[in-house]
Amino acid sequence: MAVLQMQRISLCALKKNRKAILERLQELGAMEIDIRLEDDSGYTTMDVSNSKATFEKKAQTADRALEILQRYAPEQTGMLASLAGKPLIDKPMFEKTAQDQDRFIDMADRIVTMDKRVAEETARVQKLKDQMEALVPWMGLTVPVSYSGTRRVSILIGAISGTLNLENIYELIGKFAPDVEAVDVEIISVDRDFTYLAVVCLAAEVQAVEEALRAGGFSKPAQAVDKIPARYREELQEETEAALEEVKRLKSEITNLAGHRQNLRLVSDYYRMRAEKYGVLGKLPQTTNTFALSGYVPAKDARKIADEFADKYDAAVELEEIGEEEEAPVLLKNNYFAESGEGVLASFGLPGKGEVDPTMIMTVFYVFLFGIMLSDAAYGLIVAAACGALLVKFPRMSLNMKKSIRLFFWCGLSTLFWGVMFGGYFGDAISVISSTFFGKEVSIPPLWFAPLDEPMRMLVWSMLFGLIHLYTGLFVKAYMYIRDGKILDAVCDVGFWLLLITGLVLILMPTEIFASISQMTFVFPEPLNMLAKGMAIVGAVGILLMSGRDKKNHWGLRIALGAYDLYGITSWLSDILSYSRLLALGLATGVIASVFNQMGSMFGSGIIGAILFIIVFVIGHIFNIAINLLGAYVHTCRLQYVEFFGKFYEGGGREFHPFRSNTKYVDVKEETKV
Repeated sequence: MAVLQMQRISLCALKKNRKAILERLQELGAMEIDIRLEDDSGYTTMDVSNSKATFEKKAQTADRALEILQRYAPEQTGMLASLAGKPLIDKPMFEKTAQDQDRFIDMADRIVTMDKRVAEETARVQKLKDQMEALVPWMGLTVPVSYSGTRRVSILIGAISGTLNLENIYELIGKFAPDVEAVDVEIISVDRDFTYLAVVCLAAEVQAVEEALRAGGFSKPAQAVDKIPARYREELQEETEAALEEVKRLKSEITNLAGHRQNLRLVSDYYRMRAEKYGVLGKLPQTTNTFALSGYVPAKDARKIADEFADKYDAAVELEEIGEEEEAPVLLKNNYFAESGEGVLASFGLPGKGEVDPTMIMTVFYVFLFGIMLSDAAYGLIVAAACGALLVKFPRMSLNMKKSIRLFFWCGLSTLFWGVMFGGYFGDAISVISSTFFGKEVSIPPLWFAPLDEPMRMLVWSMLFGLIHLYTGLFVKAYMYIRDGKILDAVCDVGFWLLLITGLVLILMPTEIFASISQMTFVFPEPLNMLAKGMAIVGAVGILLMSGRDKKNHWGLRIALGAYDLYGITSWLSDILSYSRLLALGLATGVIASVFNQMGSMFGSGIIGAILFIIVFVIGHIFNIAINLLGAYVHTCRLQYVEFFGKFYEGGGREFHPFRSNTKYVDVKEETKV
């Protein structure tokens, strides 16, 4: 468990080797670029923003083409396909595809263009259908909708609100245009809302007739077509069929290109890598013939990297130790077990400058406490088996996902252990099944004790485990002080608190209050009682006098600060009580499991009862596993973040982000690695 030491590396090389050096650094993935150069150094930078934007756009085009192909020709994937990770591609295969980059990016452009045309033609089809729908009421009209008549005779074509007959229309005209001498009305069609009609009258009287009709809600068609509706509808139908055929053709052509999906992925990653490289290139300080580069590398790899670039590219390479004021990026190095907890630590914060890596200790306690909270052997076996199967089946899943699943694998084993210790196997399923279906109760006794039967005993042990957890945090804090040569700080900020808390615990244990809670009686010899009191007094006095030790000659202020710090004993009480959640969640798992078991057994011992029992059993325990897995995860994290880390750890470190090939679809198998 360690934070890898970093070194600053600075490199100066010939400009002609710039591309090769950047590509090699990208392959190695071992250096975080961090260029620091004085303004008066004589170096300049190149503007590569256009090139970078071009590569990013091409990568986006390929991504868009892949999305389109997935829509038209979906790949058949399983429910857990997202865990499979990125496939590993040989570098020669990747380079071969890169050589045909123009062809494949043109293909991507064509796919995007065809998809756009599909959208356009589909919209056009809908528009044509709307136009045909609008013509339906006018199919009986033998003249164009836009026809207005001759020089002497006018025709008014339109719709009037409501369902009317000829008599109604003539009455309307007669009422509002009584002087009109000649008018002829023809109803074309009628629907629920409108009456569609054509009115013939003299050209001299058309204004009066139209005003009369408008009084009844008359309006002309919104779309004045200069063709006979029936013929125009036939034309629209032909256009619609042609557009649908075009859509079908385009979709078929897009689908036929689905076989190039892998090539498009490779091209997308190729341009993505080039964009990243040009992003670095634009930051490089350069002269006419040289360029400079600097950043961070792990100290264990620094010399090897420096020698490679010095020998292969005749570069001038300088390695420097990280300065006191400089905050280097953080890269953790842990063993197989501990690295599974790195995700939990990263969620809180990576170690800051001068802090230790608590991953190993935290992971041990995380797995330990998680198992107590879930505490059912069957649940633990299921979780461990499921996680183990996923790790075996998907060896190329992402690193972070692999760490998380591995953590739950260890948590599953811990749950299995504590389930055996507490006698939980799907709650009390064994006894319920045996008594319900076989008429004889059988059970597996716990190797230790059953929390459901002795909750107060479990509460005491929860507090004890919590105290050990908190003490461990203080020991880590003491180690950090001693490592930095701060012996007095270790004594004052850790030692006195250990004396005080330990003394108070030893004082409390023989009391009647503790006995009533724990249902256990402790009788200590008098020397031990005196020792406990002495420890508590020495610890309290030490905290009172030494907490404000930086205020050397201000004893009043020192005492006040010490009293305030001593008040922190209440936070210790709160922290210890927080571990009662071990009892609460452990009991919740067992109680809920027992409830579902009892519900299933209510249907009797017959065949129907057995079937219903199985249904209730499966659904109930799946729910119980899910809800209590979530609860155990959240509360175990809480105990690490608040109680444990609160004693020694702040975090705030910056993660190490090396310059590497951050591909989206594939991993390229490099020939050599550092």
